[in-house]
Amino acid sequence: MSDESVPARPAVGDTKSGQAVSGVMTAESPVPLQRHHAESNPTGKRLAFLTLTALGVVYGDIGTSPLYALKECFKAEYGLLPTANNVYGVLSLIVWALILIVAIKYIVFILRADNNGEGGILALLALIFQEEREDGMSKPKLALYITLGLFGAALLYGDGIITPAISVLGAMEGLQVGAPAFERFVVPATLVILFVLFLFQKHGTAKVGVVFGPVMMAWFVTLAVLGVAEIRHAPRIFAAVNPIYAVRFFASNGMHAFILLGAVVLAVTGAEALYADMGHFGRKPIRTAWFWLVLPALLLNYFGQGALILRDPTASANPFYNLAPDWFFVPLLVLATLAAVVASQALISGAFSITQQCVQLGYSPRVTIIHTSKTEAGQIYIPEVNWLLMVGCLAVVVYFGSVSKLGAAYGIAVTGTMAITTILFHEIARSRWNWSPLKAGALSGAFLLIDLAFLGANLIKIEHGGWVPLALGLIIYTLMTTWKRGRVLLRNILVTRSLPIADFVQSLEHGGPVRVKGTAIFMTSEWEGTPVVLLHHLKHNKVLHEKVILLSVVSRQIPEVSSAERITMEPLAHGLYRVKAAYGFMETPNVEDIRARLGEAGIKTKRMDTTYYLGREQIIATDSRGMSRWRKQIFAIMARNSRSATQYFGIPPNRVVELGTQIEF
Repeated sequence: MSDESVPARPAVGDTKSGQAVSGVMTAESPVPLQRHHAESNPTGKRLAFLTLTALGVVYGDIGTSPLYALKECFKAEYGLLPTANNVYGVLSLIVWALILIVAIKYIVFILRADNNGEGGILALLALIFQEEREDGMSKPKLALYITLGLFGAALLYGDGIITPAISVLGAMEGLQVGAPAFERFVVPATLVILFVLFLFQKHGTAKVGVVFGPVMMAWFVTLAVLGVAEIRHAPRIFAAVNPIYAVRFFASNGMHAFILLGAVVLAVTGAEALYADMGHFGRKPIRTAWFWLVLPALLLNYFGQGALILRDPTASANPFYNLAPDWFFVPLLVLATLAAVVASQALISGAFSITQQCVQLGYSPRVTIIHTSKTEAGQIYIPEVNWLLMVGCLAVVVYFGSVSKLGAAYGIAVTGTMAITTILFHEIARSRWNWSPLKAGALSGAFLLIDLAFLGANLIKIEHGGWVPLALGLIIYTLMTTWKRGRVLLRNILVTRSLPIADFVQSLEHGGPVRVKGTAIFMTSEWEGTPVVLLHHLKHNKVLHEKVILLSVVSRQIPEVSSAERITMEPLAHGLYRVKAAYGFMETPNVEDIRARLGEAGIKTKRMDTTYYLGREQIIATDSRGMSRWRKQIFAIMARNSRSATQYFGIPPNRVVELGTQIEF
């Protein structure tokens, strides 16, 4: 049978039969690896600590938006002159974008849609899976949600490529403000910083994470101070908080104002990170940081930039760095670079988490998942994803060369994900929270109207670079769905080659094969039937171990499985046992730990007397039904390059036997 860790469709699982055995460890650590969920209502010093650390992880992206957001609104391509009316109108749009999208939509409502404390678009999709299993859902509707959720996750990979590029590039463009002669060094310096950033990912965020919070604290305080220093020259700029200025701006500029939303949206990039990183800190610290520091600091800085443009319209070329006095320019450039690195780190770590969830939910082949912390399960490093992101980041920096050109690509990735999140949120509000159609429709409709307005403004820029995230999203979506569909088809083929377990057990009552000492663990993705790998073993070796364990490692659509529900065991007969080990989509299986836990349940095994049997299929693409030939060929390539099950499951390499078979697919 296949050694694949995830069944064709992840099952919620149950523990109705057999015994439950606790415990989970990783291959990288001899001690149990526990995920520590944030407290639901921290107070005092604990709240202060979580709030500080949330600054470094959650708000890095949106915190660096002042580097380029207002500047982009006044670039020549939009034809918007830095007049007083335009400054007030643009600032009003930015202010209300921050309030409506970030504060109300994400902070107040979206953060409530958690999956056992975890957030993110795939966690939202997993909630819908659970609702479908519990209450039923039409296939077309479920297919729509799956398509949207997967494409939204695919767009987040594009965000993970573009965010580090635009954040670091935006910081480096400060060089040309302080010394125009250094303009030619902007791109090379950006490439060097990004290369070093990705190079150090293998060391994990634990070693540098302790400085993220203080760095971002210093950054937000600096934003506020720079803004206040300029606002004191034109305190009337605060009038821009009145939404009437945004309305007048649209009335005066019409289509030009709508197109400008493609630049305004840069002020709210990173909002999706609020949701994705919720499991690390909980709602309260994220909300506390936003309302008490992040939002005030951002508003003060944007108002300060607006006041500066009123005083000196030429400052619109780069209002952020022009806020700084000459003596503070170099320290500000250094601090901005550090903040950009922090913002990049958050999105890179997010890409690692998304990939782990895709593997466990069955939408990605196995990859190398390295735990960089012995105590925090969420801190992981995936080399394959890291190097692909690095190549992508360096490529977009070289291709676009400036924040202005890169902004078009950035906006589509962000707004596309926001719109999809709103649609999935509506389903959760209706089915899980039992909101009335009117209540859910009114709120989700208002959010979606805003999201689609920003998305529409960015779609106009497809030919100017917006095609990049769409192409990346389409490619990644195709790979994910191809892998999922391929696993379903392969599973169906293997099931037809299997044998009912009752028939196999009955055959052992009439003599059967020769039994030898030791334990054999046969990996299988099926809870029913006799694994094909076991049948192949008997066909070729004609012997059977005294103890035989049929082990299925399955994924549930929850972030983590409790220790008490980790393992379900069903004793068969003649020394055979069927074992199901359940893991959440935020966890990594470890077979050696499962074997140790089985010892506690009475199935005693010795490490050096245990042999693991894995099946490996060689896929031969044909023109048979089920999937187009080109997708079957892609699936075959992905299967060949999937990470070894021996490494993924933490199996001792010298205790593994692989039995291969060719399958016409």
